[in-house]
Amino acid sequence: MGEARPASRRRRGAVLDTARSLAAPAGVALAASAGCIAINWADPTTPGGIIPECPSKLLFGVNCPGCGSTRMVYSLIRGDLGGAIAYNALGVAALILVLWSYGAWTAGLLRGRFVRSWQHLRWAPLLVLSVVLAWFIARNIPVEPFVSLRV
Repeated sequence: MGEARPASRRRRGAVLDTARSLAAPAGVALAASAGCIAINWADPTTPGGIIPECPSKLLFGVNCPGCGSTRMVYSLIRGDLGGAIAYNALGVAALILVLWSYGAWTAGLLRGRFVRSWQHLRWAPLLVLSVVLAWFIARNIPVEPFVSLRV
């Protein structure tokens, strides 16, 4: 007959299982932190800095939906929410949704079961595509108040 494992061994196994399940979210958090450190160090708000201009703006003269995102992240790192919204308001909203998804993913791994989040809803991909397309169009309309959305 099989012998039951001692309680201390069971706890150690549970801790190892939890640590293994959190390896991927920890890796993502580490990569995001490294990216934030690099953005903070590079200071994208400095003209002529080491971070190049957006390729779509440089090549085609249009603001893509992501234009200003690096400066938005820099502003958020510095605690300037107003500046972040001015650089890329859609990016701030997207970051909130990404953090929500990350939290649901991590909670699901900790609980050992799937945790549903916004991106699992049936209409989410179409809605995200529509909002990004509308943001792209609105940022490139050459009349006020749309010109103020450009960065």
